[in-house]
Amino acid sequence: MEKYTLLPEQLLYEGTISESVFFAPEPLPEAAILRTHTPGYWHKLKTNTLDRKEARAIGFPMRPELIARGRVIAQGTLDCARIAFREGVALNIAGGTHHSFAERGEGFCVFNDIAIAANELLHSGEISKALVVDLDVHQGNGTAKIFEHEPRVFTLSFHGEKNYPHRKTTSDLDVGFPDKTGDAEYLARLYEVLPNVLDRERPDIVFYLSGVDILATDKLGRLACTLDGCKERDRFVFQTCYDRNLPVAVSMGGGYSERLATIIEAHANTYRVAEGIFG
Repeated sequence: MEKYTLLPEQLLYEGTISESVFFAPEPLPEAAILRTHTPGYWHKLKTNTLDRKEARAIGFPMRPELIARGRVIAQGTLDCARIAFREGVALNIAGGTHHSFAERGEGFCVFNDIAIAANELLHSGEISKALVVDLDVHQGNGTAKIFEHEPRVFTLSFHGEKNYPHRKTTSDLDVGFPDKTGDAEYLARLYEVLPNVLDRERPDIVFYLSGVDILATDKLGRLACTLDGCKERDRFVFQTCYDRNLPVAVSMGGGYSERLATIIEAHANTYRVAEGIFG
């Protein structure tokens, strides 16, 4: 999508970030893939042998270039987590592939980047507990299923209750909103829920999926939040984590407004707010 090129250009142009803060991930090693995804699924991906039904569930024709891209994106989220330990926050220009399960992909998601990063940090002993704050408009069904029996990862999902996926899995905490929910109701629930979860779970890191498909202008979202409301959502997440000295690794997630400028502005706000709070 164009946004992956235009977003960094906008942030550089306006001076929110400088070239020096960019990093380019290497492809994710196979061992890290297999800590989250099954050997059978990985074999089909690397040999390009997904059947037609499996590829259709993902949503696009599978090519080796897409697998390679997914490995770089997933490594980017893992790199962000490690940078966040030092800097407080780091943001992946892509990522948020939360519809990918251990054994299959769906909903335009091949690898589950946040699950991969959390599992790798747990495996290496860099963390003891992670919290996934998934505020994309679509429920993080793959992430919830992957960590269904993993007490060291708490999954929190805010989403449209009637939106995709129609068969939802169960997160540790799901907050569903009816169609046309606007800023006031959405933010009130966030103000209520997030601090309580952070204080109860006491994670070592927060993985924040900051999808901007909650906007009223979004073609797939069905909620009714404004650009200002979406920006306030980001501000509250970052400030609440900053106040608790919690590192935050951000994956951009979805955004499907008619005007590309709206998508770029909403995603750029996430960076602007992060820079303003974490410096």
